[in-house]
Amino acid sequence: MRILAKDNSQHTYYFTDIQELDICDEEAVSAFVSGNQIEMIVNCAAYTAVDKAEDNPELCDTLNRVAPGILARVAQQNGAGIIQVSTDYVFDGTTHVPYLETDSPCPNSIYGTTKLGGEQEVMQACEQAVVIRTAWLYSTFGNNFVKTMIRLGKERETLGVVFDQIGTPTYAGDLAQAICTIINKGIVRGVYHFSNEGVCSWYDFTLAIHRLSGITTCKVSPLHTADYPVKANRPHYSVLDKTKIKKTFGIDIPHWEESLVQCLDKLNIEN
Repeated sequence: MRILAKDNSQHTYYFTDIQELDICDEEAVSAFVSGNQIEMIVNCAAYTAVDKAEDNPELCDTLNRVAPGILARVAQQNGAGIIQVSTDYVFDGTTHVPYLETDSPCPNSIYGTTKLGGEQEVMQACEQAVVIRTAWLYSTFGNNFVKTMIRLGKERETLGVVFDQIGTPTYAGDLAQAICTIINKGIVRGVYHFSNEGVCSWYDFTLAIHRLSGITTCKVSPLHTADYPVKANRPHYSVLDKTKIKKTFGIDIPHWEESLVQCLDKLNIEN
């Protein structure tokens, strides 16, 4: 969002982290929103350590459910709107067709359960609310799967990656652009799905990352989920149907590999 702000200069932006604003403090949020005459809140904050969440359910619930509820109530009180970023983990991943917004959520992890709670809090508290469920996010910033696979591909001769979890990688830059489009066109209340187009496994995604990064010295092997035990359940199939967001806001979504190339190009320039 910070990068795209320069292309949407008709708005004034306030980017905050915990140092600037504690979103779990309703009084502080209210003062910040009213004092700065905020018209739209985009909540990208979340507890996303999926496995650690199983051991820290209260903290996860505070950040993923309680805080979005606070932001939504304050938005409503100030006549503002809110866009809440959510996740494919609200589904258990036991289907084999892309999930629609009308499909009943059925999370099977603390992370997914608390994110669904955040969706419900936002939709209940604010009239001008949009929830965007996304999946497999990566970018040039912070730690993410793409950067990790590049690093491991350069460090190791062999690497095992699960092949039986299917979804769609999402470039955060594309998600940010979609959010800007929604803001500019105006809130149409509801829940929406957004990821890049196409489908792959984590194994396929890794092969593409290495191929496009010119990594040839690391052999990547497919693993079953059972061969890589973790605390939290992952959806085995969490492809999201994007028809609703494309039709409602006229958004054109690129294929995941096309966006991966863009991200890798930016990483190469930065490095």
